[in-house]
Amino acid sequence: MNARPLKFEDMQAPGRVLIKRQQLLRKVPLADRTIFDMEQRGEFPQRFTITTRLVAWDLQEIDDWIARRQEAAGRPAAPGNPKP
Repeated sequence: MNARPLKFEDMQAPGRVLIKRQQLLRKVPLADRTIFDMEQRGEFPQRFTITTRLVAWDLQEIDDWIARRQEAAGRPAAPGNPKP
């Protein structure tokens, strides 16, 4: 797993909220494997390693990602890829 380590500066950010896997899956309706693959390609916010058995995601990064996806969904389809 290529989770990014949690740095001291990350913990000092005011209002920072980290969510665990189950919270993420309630917010983003994708499979674990899809999320992992998207993280590897740089298309999804990276998880933090909290302990050897626990990872978490920054809620603000997830919310920003969702907002970007919503914005992109409003754009016209690329040629050859018509929307249904």
